[in-house]
Amino acid sequence: MKSKTKLSIFDTFKTKYNSLTGEAMRQRSIIRILSSNANPAERTRTGISQKIAKGQGIVWKNIYSGIFRDLDEILLPMGIAEEHGRLPLKRGPKALQEKGIPFYHLTRKGVLIALSIKEVENKEKLLIEFFSESDSKEKEFEKVLTNLSRTSPNFTYSIFQKYVKAFCDDKIIDLFPFDLSKLQNIPDESLVIQKEILEAVLKLSNPEKDEAIRLLSEIT
Repeated sequence: MKSKTKLSIFDTFKTKYNSLTGEAMRQRSIIRILSSNANPAERTRTGISQKIAKGQGIVWKNIYSGIFRDLDEILLPMGIAEEHGRLPLKRGPKALQEKGIPFYHLTRKGVLIALSIKEVENKEKLLIEFFSESDSKEKEFEKVLTNLSRTSPNFTYSIFQKYVKAFCDDKIIDLFPFDLSKLQNIPDESLVIQKEILEAVLKLSNPEKDEAIRLLSEIT
């Protein structure tokens, strides 16, 4: 049974393992919008619904209830997003005009999760933002991940993906403190292969490296 506060960004259909569920795609879209430079109006529930609907060519009112539920039952209670301010209303009930309409942004936890989502575009900026508030233990990962992100961005952000997915799969109890050693006891063949390749490349001579790169270029 699903928890009320389960983050579903990696959920797939049981019969289509590589196909994300509608809920997963919706939550990923919300986080992507909140991680972008969207203006406050685009970061309200209505604005988020309209932006997603426009991209999908559907009526925004048809997905509004899902957006509302994702924010109010999952992203806000989990501390992934939070209210960033309120926009004044010119129409509607007086009480609502006085209170305004809330718009949202990502918390530091939300930024970490955004780094794990393939569709998020401005990851370099988010990586800087994430580590700008890191504690002393997290600082040990900052230099290596920042350097790797410049030379091997796909590999770097795949590490964030594996870390956040482990949390979503209940294999990591909490995302913080950010500590990649939490992944040590979680089998992952792709990480083992990547480590093996990195260690092998470091041992190769320059001509051998060139030959390896040529080989990989022919099959990728």
